[in-house]
Amino acid sequence: MKKNLIVTAIAALAASFAGAANAQSSVTLYGLIDAGFTYVNNVQVDGADHQKGSAWGVTSGNVNMSRWGLRGAEDLGNGMKAIFTLENGFDVANGSSSGSGFSRQAFVGLSTNAGTVTLGRQSDSVVDYLGPLSAAGTWGGTYFAHPGNVDNLNGDAFHENNSVKFQSANYGGFSFSGLYAFSNATSFAANRAYSVGAGYANGGLKFGAAYMQGNGIGSTSFGAIVGPQTIFGDATNDSRQRTFGAGGSYSTGALTFGLLWTQTRQDSNTFDSVSFINNNYEVNGRYAITPALSLGAAYTYSDYRLNVSGESGKEHVHQFGLQTDYALSKRTDVYAEGVLQVTGRGVPAAINGVGPSSSSRQVVVSTGIRHRF
Repeated sequence: MKKNLIVTAIAALAASFAGAANAQSSVTLYGLIDAGFTYVNNVQVDGADHQKGSAWGVTSGNVNMSRWGLRGAEDLGNGMKAIFTLENGFDVANGSSSGSGFSRQAFVGLSTNAGTVTLGRQSDSVVDYLGPLSAAGTWGGTYFAHPGNVDNLNGDAFHENNSVKFQSANYGGFSFSGLYAFSNATSFAANRAYSVGAGYANGGLKFGAAYMQGNGIGSTSFGAIVGPQTIFGDATNDSRQRTFGAGGSYSTGALTFGLLWTQTRQDSNTFDSVSFINNNYEVNGRYAITPALSLGAAYTYSDYRLNVSGESGKEHVHQFGLQTDYALSKRTDVYAEGVLQVTGRGVPAAINGVGPSSSSRQVVVSTGIRHRF
């Protein structure tokens, strides 16, 4: 009898230690799969402006890029945790990866009661503080991104490599962040990036402001931001980009609406005579008709001030978007959406993810299913 009691006590003690160990450390597999049918009109044929056609097909990432990842945390005691995230994107239509390794995010760091410090490949303060105030960074997604997606509010245009980031804790609704991404080159400023941002949230009211600068973008294959950016449709290496903006949103009952302004300035060391300034003015709103059914709408006015060889010109873009979404469960929903973009004369429309157009107008209509795990 005593032997049985001893064995039972040891087993209970071992189980309690195992439970404590499991509570102190965890790894989670997560992801999102988004696929549907998409129609696009006025598509350029073989890059020729004067030829056009319509495209139909099964597409991936209509609202959010399909992705999978690993997220982990270990409790180190005294309010400190070790954390990591590894995430990659993929095209569910053909099963291909969107990049080698964990191309979307890959970072490790420490979290305390004061904030979190992380190192690796991650998003900047513009994505963190302005994205949640935009349609593209919340319910609208890919096709609702501002023309050219140069301000990167949905976080899909680029991430910062070699970065060190601090995200503060929430102090009575106020929070802030800062990021510095190293060039990892002999020239310290050759291809580096940095950003700062801050926000305030209280009940249904939210405000945010942020700034990001990338120097020598695309000038090296291992710098902060790899790959050429575009200046008015032309790919350029060794360019500088500065993006900043501010906005706010308010939720009351079933209605959420927001206002946002961003400005992006680009200039190139490769083409010294080329630069542009892009302003985006967005108003968006979403209404929950029922707990499962919602309707969202967004309008963005964009103006471009282009300078080429000392001569300047101005173009404008109007973009309208409408989306309805129905939640089948907490993790699965179906959606239907449409986006119309209208530009000035002589400038092809180019909805993010499907452009450019063969004319100054373009429409994309999409319907699909999205599942989170």
